[in-house]
Amino acid sequence: MQTIKEWIAGTCAVAAMCCPAAAVAGQADTVQVAATAVTGLPLSWSFGECVEYAKANNIDLHQSRLTRESSGYDLEAARGQWLPTFNFSTSHSLSNYPSPAGGNFTYNESNGTLNSVNKNTYNGSYGITGGWTVFNGNQRRNNIKRSELQNDINDMAVEQMSNSLETQILNYYLQILYSREAIEIARQTMAVSEAQMKRGEELMKAGKMSRVNYVQLESQWQTDRYNVVTAESTYETNKMQLKQLLELGIDYDMQIDSIELGDEAILQPLPDKTEVYNTAIAWLPEVQQSALQQDMSELDVKIAQAGYMPTISLSGSVGTGTNSSSSYSFGSQMKYNFNEQIGITLSVPIFDGKQTKAEVAKARASRLNTILDYRSLLNDVAQTIETAYLDARNSQAQYVSGKEAVRSAELTDELTNEQFRLGLVNTLDLLSSHNSLLTARLQLLQAKYMALLNLKMLEYYQNKGISLP
Repeated sequence: MQTIKEWIAGTCAVAAMCCPAAAVAGQADTVQVAATAVTGLPLSWSFGECVEYAKANNIDLHQSRLTRESSGYDLEAARGQWLPTFNFSTSHSLSNYPSPAGGNFTYNESNGTLNSVNKNTYNGSYGITGGWTVFNGNQRRNNIKRSELQNDINDMAVEQMSNSLETQILNYYLQILYSREAIEIARQTMAVSEAQMKRGEELMKAGKMSRVNYVQLESQWQTDRYNVVTAESTYETNKMQLKQLLELGIDYDMQIDSIELGDEAILQPLPDKTEVYNTAIAWLPEVQQSALQQDMSELDVKIAQAGYMPTISLSGSVGTGTNSSSSYSFGSQMKYNFNEQIGITLSVPIFDGKQTKAEVAKARASRLNTILDYRSLLNDVAQTIETAYLDARNSQAQYVSGKEAVRSAELTDELTNEQFRLGLVNTLDLLSSHNSLLTARLQLLQAKYMALLNLKMLEYYQNKGISLP
C-alpha cells in the first residue's frame, strides 16, 4: 500500500527534474465523476457509509464471527463433562455346528433327557452402561473456565477486527481524498507548463529564445503530464483498495463524498498523550485479549498439573441376553438373564514416562510467554500513540508554515511568469519557480491530511470513535 508520504516524495522528485523525460503517449483520460448505479448502494460514499457497509459485508470479519460462534459450542461441550454418560449396546451372533456330535443339545425338563442335536444357535445380548467421573484433579472445572476465557477472547478478536477495519477505511478514505486533490494540483501545474511551453515557442520563433531553452520547457511539460498520469493512477489504486475492504465488485465504479476541511479541523488542540495511553489500554480489545490470554495460560498450567492427581470414576450397567438353544421362551430368558452391575474405579498415576512433567513445563513456559506478549503489546500501544502525537504536532506545524510557503511560492511564480512573458527571465529561473510552487502545494496537501489522519487516530485511542466532517 502506497502511503501519502511515499506518493508525495515520488511526485516531488519527478517534478524537480528539468531534463527531458520519457514521452507519454496520449493524454490521460479524465477521471470519471459519475459512479455506476448499483441497486442498494450509494452513488457517492461517506466515511460512515463505508464503515457500516464493510462491517456488514467484509469476509474476514464474518470469519471472525464464525470463530466466536464455534467457541460457544466448545464451551457447551466443556460444561457437558459434568454430566454422566449412558450408552445402549446390543450384540447378536449365530453359531453353526456342522457335525451333530459337536452340536448343542436341548434339555427336556419333563423327563431329564437331551433331545436331538441343534446345529445352529443364536445368541443375543442387550445392555445399558453408564459412567461418571467423580474427580479428575479439577481438570474438568478448569477446562470449563478455559473455554469461557476463550469465548471472551474470541469476542475481543471480533471487536478488534471491526476496529481495525474502521481504521483501514479511514486511511484509504483520506488517501483517496488526498490523491483526488493531488490530481487537481497536477492538472493545474500541467496547464501552466503548457502555457509556458507555447509562450517559449513564440519567443523561439521570434528569435528571443534558444532551441535549448525551449526543449527544457517542453521537457517540463512532459514531466507534468507524467505527474498527472501518476496522480490518477494512485487515485484509482486507492479506490481499489477501499473497494476490496468493502467487498465491492470489480465492475463497481466507487466515488466518495468530498469533505470540507478548515483550519479548525487541522489545528485543533492535541490531547495529552499520557491520558490517551491510559484510556487506550483500558478499552482496546487487543489489550483485553492479551490479559485474558494470561489468565488462560494460568489455567493451562493447572490442567497440566491434573495429570499428577488420581482419577475416581463410577460405572454401572444393566443387561440381559437370550440363547436359541434354551427351552425357555424369549421373554423368560430376558427376565431370568437380567443383571445389574455397579462399580467404582480409582486410578493413581505412578509413572507416565515424564509426559505430565513435560506438559507442565511447557504450560509454564507458555504462561511466561503470554506475560511478555502483554508487556510488548503495551509498549507497542505506547509507541503508536506517541508516534501519532508527534506526527500530528509536526504536521500541524508544517501545515501552518506550508500555507505561508504556498503564498510565497505563488507570488514568486506569478512574478516570474510575468517576467518570462516579457522575456526578462531565463528558463532555469522559470522552471525553478514552477517546481517550487508544485512542491509547496503538495507539501501543504500532505501536511493537511497527515495532521487529520493522526488527529483521528488519537481520537480513536481515546475511545471517541472515528468521524469525518
